[in-house]
Amino acid sequence: MSSIQVIDRSASLLDAISQYENPVSLKILSADTGLHPSTAFRILGALMEAGFVEKDSAGHYLLGRKLVRLAGKVRRGIDLREQALDVMEALRDAIGETVNLTVREGDEVIYIERVTPNRMMRVEQVIGSRAPLHVTAVGKLMLAELGDHFIHAYSGRSGLKAYTSHTIHTEQDLLNVVHQVHAQGFAYDNEEAEDGVGCIGVLLYDGSHSVVAGLSISAPIERRKDEWVKLVVDAGRKISERLGA
Repeated sequence: MSSIQVIDRSASLLDAISQYENPVSLKILSADTGLHPSTAFRILGALMEAGFVEKDSAGHYLLGRKLVRLAGKVRRGIDLREQALDVMEALRDAIGETVNLTVREGDEVIYIERVTPNRMMRVEQVIGSRAPLHVTAVGKLMLAELGDHFIHAYSGRSGLKAYTSHTIHTEQDLLNVVHQVHAQGFAYDNEEAEDGVGCIGVLLYDGSHSVVAGLSISAPIERRKDEWVKLVVDAGRKISERLGA
């Protein structure tokens, strides 16, 4: 085989492996790629030596950890806002409310991008503005990723300052909510940062499954709908895929 053929066939094998959630057998990979089992076996062996493919105890193949590390390095050069903006605009058009993109800096989230609907009454977060983690939907999800030890330290540092009568202001209540949102994969802000405003948030991940940002919608609480959760989750998944997740 020429070197170009080897690269093409290696790429087809990696693509085939990536289609399966669980490790996959040589027989299936051979069928999916159209490669003879002996050819597929030799190429997979070379990919294993390079760290791009690994084998489990049953002799089935899965993508190697080296690929994850390399993907993380590539994705650092991608402009987060550029990857997210058209998805945010589509989400805004679907629900008719403001969509926000936020990142964490220390104990706060920072709004780095937003798209707003063309309507008189709307919630509008200013780009560059900040909010404590415990009062936002995305912030609570970020706390869940950071773990109970961080939450304990954060509670001490911040004092869990109340911004409205709905703000979570005890460490145990925060832990309870954080564990819940972590299990369900999305979070609400129920007038916790601002009276009359409700949010739905999800996290965005890169190729190493690290949290890189948060996506949320903000709306007057009386207009917010539970059926928007799926739309927000789907939009977050789409952006994460662009970031390598």
